[in-house]
Amino acid sequence: MNTVPSNEDIIGAATLTIISGAKKFNRWMYEEIKPNLNGLVLELGSGTGNISELLLEDKFEVFLSDYNISYIEYLEKKFSGYSNLREVLSIDLQDPHFEKKYEFLYEKFDTIFLLNVVEHLKDDLTAVSNCRFMLKHGGCLILLAPAFDFLYCDLDKNLGHYKRYNRRTLSGLLKKNSMSIIEKKYFNLAGIPGWFIWGKILRKQTLQKSNMQIFDMLVPFFRIADRFIFKKAGLSVITTGKKI
Repeated sequence: MNTVPSNEDIIGAATLTIISGAKKFNRWMYEEIKPNLNGLVLELGSGTGNISELLLEDKFEVFLSDYNISYIEYLEKKFSGYSNLREVLSIDLQDPHFEKKYEFLYEKFDTIFLLNVVEHLKDDLTAVSNCRFMLKHGGCLILLAPAFDFLYCDLDKNLGHYKRYNRRTLSGLLKKNSMSIIEKKYFNLAGIPGWFIWGKILRKQTLQKSNMQIFDMLVPFFRIADRFIFKKAGLSVITTGKKI
């Protein structure tokens, strides 16, 4: 069994390890973006591959990526047996010479997605522009990010989050980069009270494995809650845009 890489991202790696055990939650997140996945797919910020594995199992032609060399090496080993994994790339969306450095990726992909990545990027507008550079004409960019400013707390800071978003602000990133919005919705209503109590009231610094295990057991009920409110609120926001 592969172990999670040891690197300077101690809190991030620990959080990914906790989330990796939440199989129902990862499946739920993946199924929220799956309808907009098509053709050659690039996952940016693959981390330890919690979503990558589901993508590969569904036989998509996939490129995985990260900017952290420890994660890149881990992904290469973990998924070496998948013939539909084309390559694991080192990609830095904040590189000041992005278009020159990654010229070989110009208009290469039909779909690009970033799950819990864009909030880590100080210049998110340029990062989305660089994603657009790699998309084919008519290709889709899917962003999932933490939602609602009032939930920002030490949990966010310790995870390296610069901000939280909403449907308007996340859509704005895409529109400012000449992309049309084809879907915007919230995800995981049940996560809001948990994050608020754990992070804002109790002021905890990190997530705990036991809490995530309990949450994962209840995911079938939480999915119903999201459908009941028509995905009008949630701990995360998902926006999908098309390159025009």
